[in-house]
Amino acid sequence: MEDNNTFITKEGLERLKIELEDLRKNKRKEIAERIREAKELGDLSENAEYAEAKDEQAFTEGKIIELDYVIKNCQVIKAGGVSDTVLVGSRVKISANGKEFEYTIIGSNEADPANGLISNESPMGKAFLGKRVGDIAEVKLPLGDKQFRILSIE
Repeated sequence: MEDNNTFITKEGLERLKIELEDLRKNKRKEIAERIREAKELGDLSENAEYAEAKDEQAFTEGKIIELDYVIKNCQVIKAGGVSDTVLVGSRVKISANGKEFEYTIIGSNEADPANGLISNESPMGKAFLGKRVGDIAEVKLPLGDKQFRILSIE
């Protein structure tokens, strides 16, 4: 399960709260109804619908526990803070091999590298944290080490 260093944006936290509420209010009722209907079919030992509904119930309860834990123990990333070093929540402009890239360092729950959102726990995120403008961050990647120059931090 996650630890107390789970970082999340305010928007991400709201999405998790909405998902948790939906699971508690709607999904639980839907699964309970499916279990009730499956029980009416008779012999539970050979009832695939019942077994499937029970499996989904277990998965849903596990997800509820996980979301509840993350919501209670996460650290919300404060927006708008100015720092001369890369922190969780920073938007970083970098260069490598003559190309420029921009990434926002966020918690792993919201990471989406294709959209410029990288986890503070990823190799790139770890390499950038604590760096200043002009610093070189060396990232260990599966295809070899790569160096990135920090161009700006917002």
